[in-house]
Amino acid sequence: MALNYRKCAEDIYSHLGGKENIASAAHCATRLRLAIVDSSKVDEKALENVEGVKGVFTSNGQLQLIIGTGTVNKVYDEFLSITGLTAASKDDVKAAAAANMSLPKRLVKSLGDVFVPILPAIVASGLLMGIVEALGKAVPGFSKTDWYLFLDMVANTAFAYLPVIVAISAARVFGGNIFLGAVVGLAMIHSSLKNGWSAAEGYNVWYLFGHIKIGNYTLGQINVLGYQGHVIPIMIAVWVMCRIESWLHKHVPEMLDLFITPLTTVFVTLLLTFTIIGPLFSTAETYVLAAARWLITIGYGIGALVMGAIYPVTVVMGLHHMYNVIEAGLLASKEFNNLNIWMPIASAANFAQFGACLAVGIKAKSKRTKAIAIPSSISAALGITEPAIFGVNMRFTKPFICGMIGGAVGAMFGSWVGLGAGAYGVTGIPGYLTINNPITYTILLAISGTIAFVLTSMVWKENPDDIEREKKLEMPITAPIEAVIHTEDGEVIQPVNGEVITAGDIPDPMFAAENMGPGVGIKPSDGNVFAPFEGEVIMTFPTFHAIGLRSTNGLEVLIHVGVDTVNMQGEGFECLVKQGDKVTAGQKILTFDIDKIEEAGYSSVVIVVLTNGASYKTVNKLI
Repeated sequence: MALNYRKCAEDIYSHLGGKENIASAAHCATRLRLAIVDSSKVDEKALENVEGVKGVFTSNGQLQLIIGTGTVNKVYDEFLSITGLTAASKDDVKAAAAANMSLPKRLVKSLGDVFVPILPAIVASGLLMGIVEALGKAVPGFSKTDWYLFLDMVANTAFAYLPVIVAISAARVFGGNIFLGAVVGLAMIHSSLKNGWSAAEGYNVWYLFGHIKIGNYTLGQINVLGYQGHVIPIMIAVWVMCRIESWLHKHVPEMLDLFITPLTTVFVTLLLTFTIIGPLFSTAETYVLAAARWLITIGYGIGALVMGAIYPVTVVMGLHHMYNVIEAGLLASKEFNNLNIWMPIASAANFAQFGACLAVGIKAKSKRTKAIAIPSSISAALGITEPAIFGVNMRFTKPFICGMIGGAVGAMFGSWVGLGAGAYGVTGIPGYLTINNPITYTILLAISGTIAFVLTSMVWKENPDDIEREKKLEMPITAPIEAVIHTEDGEVIQPVNGEVITAGDIPDPMFAAENMGPGVGIKPSDGNVFAPFEGEVIMTFPTFHAIGLRSTNGLEVLIHVGVDTVNMQGEGFECLVKQGDKVTAGQKILTFDIDKIEEAGYSSVVIVVLTNGASYKTVNKLI
């Protein structure tokens, strides 16, 4: 029996806590997506029993109801009719859902958005760092060879300049100029500053305004110290930069904007960063280190348990490099028998993140998630946890927490059995080279990794969005065959798969008014552009976001991917042909990344314009 769409929509609405509890509603190919104000008012159990609903889950602050292809759109229409809501896009629902997310979740989401694009760099570096470090410890002679020095340089590059990579990615996420973000990141590790990893050796201080005191604070004081290995202060600085840049773009006259906005943005951002943001973070580091030193001296393994749990959090904050100060002090202390008892704590925490990441890699059905998680877990096992933490565990939250639990238990065990190391700087598998009891150390790693692995396997569930998106990408893509523009001399075949919309619905006033000629818009379902006829490429753009073609019959067409995407400077676009090339109908000529366009804040609608339309007596459009 056919589904009663109206009744399905009514039953769904009845379990959502009223209209005022629905912030926004949209749908995709299979699901009804709702941004809910107060999730406690939603009866998910009842929703699961509604006829037509095949599943209910919450993801990224959205309530998603699986209804099915060809059905969800009809239920959605009835839902809008019942609730009186206006139609929204998936991006509108995402924005509304994000606004309802708690602050910690928004912060974690921001970290994930910043780090996911840079994962290939830090995963590759992390793996190579672990391998090179292990070889250098296992074969002392190798550490003195030129090959070791070369490999060490290659392995360390991404981490040595991590602030720059993070700054560029953060600027993209927060909506700023990525090149200004790069300048901010570079300034924070400038060669004029003392390398941040050598902070314990001391550093100079600059006083921009003399020695004017405000309480214990000296106005304009700058610690001449770099931010190597840090993440949080970089992201805060770039977030501030983006807010300043946005404000200036709105208030500076257009003719002066190109000069005043970048100069003012960089100067003010770095002044605030080095005089306020940086010092505040340095103060936090001091307190964290003091607290860590005090905690590990608490008996019965309690202190070790606490530090084993929170150690990954300090990795996120970029504080873990400072622990070398504690380790050096322990090795010089007779009170601790010249043993580094901090190393087993760090190893337990790191190996637990390995276990959690490995569980994600094994359990995930998404090939992309699996491809990131497996190598990231190997890197974590070798003591380099940034790829696993930033790329996988924190991104999914639950694996990170499971890793904290595994690390806590393993660290407590290490404290009970008196584990310690004779050096510092290595954890995980390479830690066997310095540990005082390899057999007991093996048990510690097994406890930490296994607990994290089992807990993650039990509590983490993969987001169906990731699987669905991957399935779409794996589907064979063929060129459309329906014409969207007809003239007496020929026709223009739809160049992109997706929903055709009228020119008036194109979110750009020039194209909507058809000032360049008659045209249509297409909401793309994939990122491929095909030649709409047999002809020649007459124009390509340096940013690859648009292409001009002329058919053998004289039709001249502009295909413009997205609105204002020229600002992306070619990122996410690839042109497969060049000016002067001959093309055949259905030949792939351009590719683009829909997600990157939308993440950058632009519409992905593809615009097809017959630029010489005035030359024809009759021009008929599909819609």
